[in-house]
Amino acid sequence: MVRNIRISTRELTPFERLVLELLCEGKSNAVIATETSHNEKVIENTVSRSAQVFGIKSDSETNLRVLLALAYRAHYGDQAFDKLNMPCSHFEVGPDGQGMCNRHID
Repeated sequence: MVRNIRISTRELTPFERLVLELLCEGKSNAVIATETSHNEKVIENTVSRSAQVFGIKSDSETNLRVLLALAYRAHYGDQAFDKLNMPCSHFEVGPDGQGMCNRHID
């Protein structure tokens, strides 16, 4: 089944972005709750609210966390995965011979 994920309907709050960055690192809600000094219910609600921003609905055929991580990465760029030391899929060699990625903003 093909899923349509739209660009976010609004910008994520700083807390939503923090939660999704930790989610992109593969951390569970319990770990995210501990690291952000919130309870697990707050994290569950934040993940659900963030999924709504991208139009992702949970059902028996959808892994909401995976689609949410992909949507976050697509919207905010590969920078969300820098901590995992994953090579950037947008890496190119620039005219000066230096490696660059037009999606990363320093």
